[in-house]
Amino acid sequence: MSPEPAPLLRVDSLLKRFGGFHALDGVSFHVLPGEILGLVGPNGSGKTTCINVITGLYRPDGGSVQFEGRSIGGLASHRLVHQGINRTFQVPKPFLTLTVRENVEVAATYGRRAGADLDLRALLASLELDAAADKPASELNSVQQKMLDLARALATRPRLLCVDELAAGLNPTELDRVAERLRELARSGIALLVVEHLMGFIDHVTDRVIVLNAGKEIFEGVLADAVRDTQVVEVFLGAEHDA
Repeated sequence: MSPEPAPLLRVDSLLKRFGGFHALDGVSFHVLPGEILGLVGPNGSGKTTCINVITGLYRPDGGSVQFEGRSIGGLASHRLVHQGINRTFQVPKPFLTLTVRENVEVAATYGRRAGADLDLRALLASLELDAAADKPASELNSVQQKMLDLARALATRPRLLCVDELAAGLNPTELDRVAERLRELARSGIALLVVEHLMGFIDHVTDRVIVLNAGKEIFEGVLADAVRDTQVVEVFLGAEHDA
């Protein structure tokens, strides 16, 4: 057997506080190249906060975040994009007056890693945006805006892609297409960190999951084992809010 590759991303004892509230309280995990790791947990468990720290929107208050063995905790988002880290958002915010093509071109021009090629036409076609390429983003429906958000992230040619609730609002056919697209990205060597509430989608796309509760990691492994873990079951079934 060949040795396991070195982690692309390593998070150790990560802390993030907002006043006296510990949004992240000692979270640790790693992501390998070509792996899809799911972050799941009840509302308020720290999933999006974790992505926000990794992608430079928040500075960590303790612990470390390493990308390709280099410390990146606290670096600005635009610097991380040029190093190969990008993300999607729960609520996409495209440039509404620009066309789909122009939105992606802006991302590619200002965010693409040095030496990274981009086939814009193929990218738009892969996300079924080619027919809407010349439409203003304001004319897209909610699903198309999510796909445009993903296209803008992919235009920078990331090595680590953080995906925040991309599946919300998609119908079953759309979910299948997006799941296969994410798997294709992983097969190309991109590491993905996926935050999602839809467990069927998570089960379909992830290699492993990390379950968070109140800013702490309570489980790491495959989803099939997570649903049999007593602590995980108590967190999801006993929480005031659904997952």
